Amino acid sequence: MTPTSPPSLTPPPSGYAEWLVDLKTRIHTAQQRAALAVNRELVGLYWHIGHDILARQSNEGWGAKVIERLAHDLRTAFPDMKGFSPRNLKYMRAFAQAWPDAEIVQGVLAQLPWYHQLALLDKLDTPEDRHWYAQQAMANNWSRNVLVMQIEVKARERAGQAVTNFAVSLPKPQSDLARETLKDPYRFDFLGLTNGAQERAVENALVKHVTEFLLELGAGFAFVGRQVLLDVGGEEFFIDLLFYHLKLRCYVVIELKSGKFKPEHLGQLGFYLTAVDAQVKAEQDGPTIGLLLCKSKNKVVAEYALRDATKPMGVAEYQLVESLPATLKTSLPSIEQLERELTDDEDGDVAQ
Repeated sequence: MTPTSPPSLTPPPSGYAEWLVDLKTRIHTAQQRAALAVNRELVGLYWHIGHDILARQSNEGWGAKVIERLAHDLRTAFPDMKGFSPRNLKYMRAFAQAWPDAEIVQGVLAQLPWYHQLALLDKLDTPEDRHWYAQQAMANNWSRNVLVMQIEVKARERAGQAVTNFAVSLPKPQSDLARETLKDPYRFDFLGLTNGAQERAVENALVKHVTEFLLELGAGFAFVGRQVLLDVGGEEFFIDLLFYHLKLRCYVVIELKSGKFKPEHLGQLGFYLTAVDAQVKAEQDGPTIGLLLCKSKNKVVAEYALRDATKPMGVAEYQLVESLPATLKTSLPSIEQLERELTDDEDGDVAQ
């Protein structure tokens, strides 16, 4: 059968294009709200089922076999509805046990899909860790794969650990946000480089893998350029990497050093910050921040070097793949492994 040709369309009237854009935006927003509402109801339902299982097993002395019976009866009653396998019912019980406060579930966790909840349960042991990663996943719109990866590379343990002088060089609350923005150490295991890689090789690889680099830097970083030219008094200087941070509303200069941190490195970085503030920064932008990434550092030396620096700067280490512990390297899942995990359910019945 020949496809029906579209009807001839008259030229749109004046203002139609703008109206169409507005309609598309409203439809897209409505779709997102509807999906969020469905997810909120589903997560709330699963929590209540898990809570009931816990309560009845505790108060009535029901054994573990009741889950098998419940799974059978719920599947019989709702044959078209996924999510009532024994495995998923056990996850519901674990979910309610991990989050006994219904308000937290309804207010925070209900914004995350069920598969995110399973990752938080499987990969983390404490409520504090689960709450932190849940908030980060929502704030940064992490997929489940990205959430698992951030847990595996211990994002929470590294957040805010760089040595900085932000407390004295930036006003609050910008100083607190800037401090939490920087990590230590940064893991560049995705580059496939050895410990002997020099600064330019690391820089080239980071630019080549800029998507992964931005993910490791964290939310809010936008890549501006590499080897950015600064003309100061007729002399040329080149910044290794320049970023703009959308939350801090400021430029971020990143300099790479393939060796150990030395106090004189901050002099060069401070000079770049002054030049960017004078030549690149707009009036509405905040003070430019500098991050010195080195292979190793003496924390006390870095703290002393930063103590009298007036420009906002931080010092952190970076690790290449050879620097990662063997146990961590082998535990990092591939995309293929994660995809298999998402679809590999013993009953084919773990609901999203």
